[in-house]
Amino acid sequence: MANKTIKIGDSIINEQSEPYLIAEIGINHNGDLQVAKKLIDAAFATGWHSVKFQKREPDLSVPEHQKSVLRKTPWGEMTYLDYKRHIEFGASEYDYIDRYCREKPIDWTASPWDIPSLEFLEQYDLPYIKIASATITNQELLIKACQMKKTIIMSTGMSTWEEVDKAVDILEKYADGNYILMHTNSEYPTPYEDINLNMIQALRERYDCLIGYSGHEMDLEPTVLAVALGASVIERHVTLSHEMWGTDQKSSLTVRAMGLLKGRIADIRKTMGNGEKVLSDGEKGVRKKLRG
Repeated sequence: MANKTIKIGDSIINEQSEPYLIAEIGINHNGDLQVAKKLIDAAFATGWHSVKFQKREPDLSVPEHQKSVLRKTPWGEMTYLDYKRHIEFGASEYDYIDRYCREKPIDWTASPWDIPSLEFLEQYDLPYIKIASATITNQELLIKACQMKKTIIMSTGMSTWEEVDKAVDILEKYADGNYILMHTNSEYPTPYEDINLNMIQALRERYDCLIGYSGHEMDLEPTVLAVALGASVIERHVTLSHEMWGTDQKSSLTVRAMGLLKGRIADIRKTMGNGEKVLSDGEKGVRKKLRG
């Protein structure tokens, strides 16, 4: 692969750099800005580079067959559409998030699930746009995201090669090569037998671009292995507690796990080396001692 480098905020991302770490707050805030603030604090304190949210217009993004389905929630029984409306952040919350992240400082962004949400995000000076696996077949959304002239980070979960090919064709045409693909499996949580980390190399060979990993497993080891296999960006969902209400909480990292993961991947690039057979200075001393 060509020695490609992409800049996000103050971070330089390539296959030799420290992985760029995205703490996916998503909807784990349950509509509570104070929970979101605590998760931003956690990401900053543990040395992660970015936090990410999800932005939707529920009336547009919720499938018709799901809108009237009743769901029990901490706020009472309501339709799935009303639940999505209840937890959705609006302008006042995102204005606060934007100010708060700049004060830290820490990068932030959101995944737009529809065109109005993408247009809403344009008012903020975001360092990148994240395209979720669920939306990579939305060609209009992809084109408009590319036209914002931001780095595009796109997940490839629950997609066929043909669907990814079409999405990458759009990125090549409209994003001028300024994109990173993320291997992911969209099961929450993802069982080991479905993680398929060898897809990192398969994506790299097929598209000749930087590859990341968005993990939904319940532990740390697959993500550590993903970095060893060359993932330049890591995304994991984060939570204050696995006991919080919501479908994503169980497969998310707690604050402690965020710190542990940061520590485990810190020296992987050094450990992997460059693949050239050379004698280190330490080896030279041992060689002289043992071989004369």
